[in-house]
Amino acid sequence: MPPLDVPTMLLMTAAASATMAGSLAAVRPQRREGMGLWALALVLHTITYVLYTLRGVVPNWASVVLANTLLSGTFALVLAAVHQFLGLALPWRRMGLPVLVMAVLFALFMDDYRACVIVAGVVAPIQLTMVLWSLWRPRPPAPLRGAALLTAGLGLQAVLLASRSALVASRGVPAGGLLQTDGLQSLTFIAAFVVVILSSLGFILMTKDRADADNRYYAAHDGLTGLFNRRALLLAAHRDVAHAVRMHQPYALMMVDIDHFKSVNDGHGHPGGDRVLCHVAELLRARLRAQDMVGRYGGEEFLVLLPGTALHDAVVLAETLRGAVEQAPAVHEGRPIAVTLSIGVCGGRPQHAGSWETLLRKADQALYAAKTAGRNRVQCLALTQDLTDTLAAPVH
Repeated sequence: MPPLDVPTMLLMTAAASATMAGSLAAVRPQRREGMGLWALALVLHTITYVLYTLRGVVPNWASVVLANTLLSGTFALVLAAVHQFLGLALPWRRMGLPVLVMAVLFALFMDDYRACVIVAGVVAPIQLTMVLWSLWRPRPPAPLRGAALLTAGLGLQAVLLASRSALVASRGVPAGGLLQTDGLQSLTFIAAFVVVILSSLGFILMTKDRADADNRYYAAHDGLTGLFNRRALLLAAHRDVAHAVRMHQPYALMMVDIDHFKSVNDGHGHPGGDRVLCHVAELLRARLRAQDMVGRYGGEEFLVLLPGTALHDAVVLAETLRGAVEQAPAVHEGRPIAVTLSIGVCGGRPQHAGSWETLLRKADQALYAAKTAGRNRVQCLALTQDLTDTLAAPVH
């Protein structure tokens, strides 16, 4: 089988880069995560391969010096895109120095094709190695599938450029130079075509995986406090109570309300109210067991799920949480904001899966009793108890 025509493959690679760049430019993510930088890298890659195709038609400074400087710039922008995706500062020195080195060396060896191939086979793999190092250090990216594709593409490019440099250094250059059609040239440039697609798809998959992870997170979490949201809490309560029924285990939950929260908003503005919500969320989360679950039920109300917990133990924990919040004011703009909680607790041994609704309703009744009795206190109801049984005997 005869080698593939090199000029044709160069144009195919340019077309693939241009198409991928246009596709990425049409994507406008809400946050900066490297997509724009990657698209710009592909634009430089397109120009590079067009200039390669024009070797012998345009001056050597354009098809040799400028083209390979742009190729180095492509890899510099890929490094920048990975850093931006990871939320890191752009490594300007590591981006700019290889580009400068490539420009100077190609200017010096512009008419020496062998030297140019060797320079490209040393500098470009170093740049690609820096990209992969940034991607995988200090910890591997998660999930791995997009990063694995990107690594395969850039790794293939680095290996082929280095191998081509070594072969040219040991065997000499093709008689026709860059556009000579032979096995080595064909392999090098068909690989360049594959690398454009493979690495770009890998980067796109990385951004998609992150977006999917964010969607899963925000489907179950409150955007302000980072706690679970109402939907996730109710699903967990339904699941956990069904498990408690099967295993004949106790179950308790707390309904927690920040006292006089409207006055906090009125006195300190909504930023102050947000700070109080986050402060209470942090205190609650820090004092619960790994198996417990706390979330924002709505507004200034929180719900705490306590699997395997008897009512008495839940009341003790509720009192601990109430005291911890009372003793630790929130701080907003350097000023303390006193915060207290009213907590309603319900617990017992559920008898059927629908008991979670009863637990929730009675915890809400106990919270109402705590607020009616003066706030900053804990009230409890057993799963089988009526509200009137507890109004005369506040826990705190």
